[in-house]
Amino acid sequence: MTNDRIDQLLTTSLTRRRLLGLGLAAAPMLVLASACGSDDESSVGTGGVTTTTDRTLAPTPSCDDGDEVTPSLTEGPFFSSGSPERTNIADGVDGTALVLTGVVLGSDCRTAAGAKVDFWHADSDGDYDNSGYRLRGHQFTDDLGRYKLETIVPALYPGRTRHIHVKVQSSGGSVLTTQLYFPGESQNDTDDLFEEACLMSVSTVGDGRAATFDFVVEA
Repeated sequence: MTNDRIDQLLTTSLTRRRLLGLGLAAAPMLVLASACGSDDESSVGTGGVTTTTDRTLAPTPSCDDGDEVTPSLTEGPFFSSGSPERTNIADGVDGTALVLTGVVLGSDCRTAAGAKVDFWHADSDGDYDNSGYRLRGHQFTDDLGRYKLETIVPALYPGRTRHIHVKVQSSGGSVLTTQLYFPGESQNDTDDLFEEACLMSVSTVGDGRAATFDFVVEA
């Protein structure tokens, strides 16, 4: 992806919820409408095509200590330890461009600077690289708890809906293992591992996708 394409995807992903998240360091009592979920009603078809329906956003509630943490979900059989540190895990990989951004928060509403976020997922054919680190990588959140992942939209494969695997660990904290999902997938209704609370907010930007998701981990 070119820098112009990345900037376009990132700009589109800055919804009202995202802007609040980015301002958390200055106003620690402001948070997202939900630890997991979507601000926009959007759908992604089996071909990875997303449409977004505009609607009026409800007021964002105040943050309360003890906010529910992001659900823990199975690691699955395809995790590989020792992934490289990088924000772009799809360099040279064919597929629909996806830029995923978000914030890592503690259940005490504080942003988690320096949290490790490790991603891995299937390619556009539904296959995992189990001998190398294609479409695998970890990064650390910045001083405001933010992360940014440049990748592609993963394909479906038998028995699973479209998803991205993640491990999140704040400094000195335990590891949260979970999965992120795409709204509007018909397979969401038949996948036993699907968790509605971990739907990303996804929108279309040209021929690419922009997504947002915020993790809440144990403080």
